[in-house]
Amino acid sequence: MIEITAVSAFDDNYIWMLKNPASSQTVAVDPGDETPVLQWLEQTSIQLSAILITHHHYDHVGGIPELCDAFPGIAVFGPGKEKIRGVTHPLKEGDKPSIPGLAADFQVLEVPGHTAGHIAYYGEGVLFCGDTLFAGGCGRVFDGTFEQLSASLRRIAQLPAQTRLYCAHEYTLANLGFAEWVEPDNSILKKRIEVEQVKRHSAQPTVPSLLLDELQTNPFLRTSEPGVISAAELATGTKLTTSSQIFTALRQWKDREYD
Repeated sequence: MIEITAVSAFDDNYIWMLKNPASSQTVAVDPGDETPVLQWLEQTSIQLSAILITHHHYDHVGGIPELCDAFPGIAVFGPGKEKIRGVTHPLKEGDKPSIPGLAADFQVLEVPGHTAGHIAYYGEGVLFCGDTLFAGGCGRVFDGTFEQLSASLRRIAQLPAQTRLYCAHEYTLANLGFAEWVEPDNSILKKRIEVEQVKRHSAQPTVPSLLLDELQTNPFLRTSEPGVISAAELATGTKLTTSSQIFTALRQWKDREYD
């Protein structure tokens, strides 16, 4: 079982640090800023052995050059379909990288949409999903497409319900606010909002979340639910017949009126 620690960066980013309990080495996931990582490593007397990257946005890759300078020769894994300075091991769908310093089995899933080459790392009962899926929401569409992101989310929804989802941002309460617009009568959603509010009032992270909870409360994973379909149709004023159409309507509604 790997230990996973959140290192906060910027206003709302999480950099995930992974290590085996008996190891003095750690792996950083999406280090957009080197400073909090270096501070954490100094405080814990742990050595950085590798970096995992999900996509090319600066708040996920900005710390790579300085971390590589501080730890010469470390392996940097990232999406093979995106140009990211410093990546030494480009990855594609189905790859099972051997990650230095981490005795854990991860498989690469291609989950485009937020960006065209976005990947996720799945294994050990967890998914590091970057900005594809957020607790209570999902990423915006930048250089990918709505159709891609819709398909990626449907794919994630098929993973075991007890999968722990490690996204890269603390957006949960805002996301659940929009979810309540979509499903104002969802009692499970209302309870989740209460639970997450308590965490944030205590300065605790709301991430990771369980896929089961997302399936019950995250509208972007609930595009087959009658209430979600009705809300999306009302927002667009059109009849929607496919999951992709419903997803696109929800994402554009959130972009236009909520975010």
